[in-house]
Amino acid sequence: MKPYNSSKTKKEEVQQMFDNIAPTYDKLNHIFSLSIDKLWRRRVVRLVRRMRPQRILDLATGTGDLAIALAKRIDKANIMGIDLSENMLAVAAEKISRQGLDDHIVLYQGDAENLDVADGVLDVVTVAFGVRNFGNIEGGLKEILRALNSGGHIVILEFSTPRNPLVRFAYRLYSNHIMKPVGGLISHDRKAYDYLPDSIEEFPDPESFLEIMRRCGFEECTRRNLSFGIAQIYVGRKP
Repeated sequence: MKPYNSSKTKKEEVQQMFDNIAPTYDKLNHIFSLSIDKLWRRRVVRLVRRMRPQRILDLATGTGDLAIALAKRIDKANIMGIDLSENMLAVAAEKISRQGLDDHIVLYQGDAENLDVADGVLDVVTVAFGVRNFGNIEGGLKEILRALNSGGHIVILEFSTPRNPLVRFAYRLYSNHIMKPVGGLISHDRKAYDYLPDSIEEFPDPESFLEIMRRCGFEECTRRNLSFGIAQIYVGRKP
């Protein structure tokens, strides 16, 4: 699915959408998640830290929350943040500068399927809430595999549809009756906040996504269930 269902590609529409909602994205993200997203990112950072990486790519970095958290906890790592949206990167750059992390994080505009990165140079690639926005999920995963060194890891934080019927009912009620109208009102982009919850429903279930990762060449693929299945952390290793 695409945010606006125009004649543009999904990649172009996603770029347009995040450019539109960049000014209010952080505020709405933390409000809608009740700041639980910060706890999820900490789990990702702990996982990545144990991998002792020196070169990290945070793909679909958005406003830089995960890149900043990684920089604060992994002192010696060089972190590159890449995102399609120029406006999201502008917000990220301001946050990075404000926290004095300019020497630890560099930002580039780019997309998952065409990384301007040499083969086998990265230790870890992280993606937080971005995989479902890829124009081509398998294409993006294979490109990440190419850029990782042998033994390097991909760590993905992504929303999922809860399996428990009661949790799923409450989650859908919240998404449809709070997230969509309030997000559309505050961001002034109703279609963006229709797309974002709906894209979670369309995303493959956790076991199917693990199979996609394996099909793209990753091994030792695992997942960690977060907050009753509202989100997942997926980890895979390049052979």
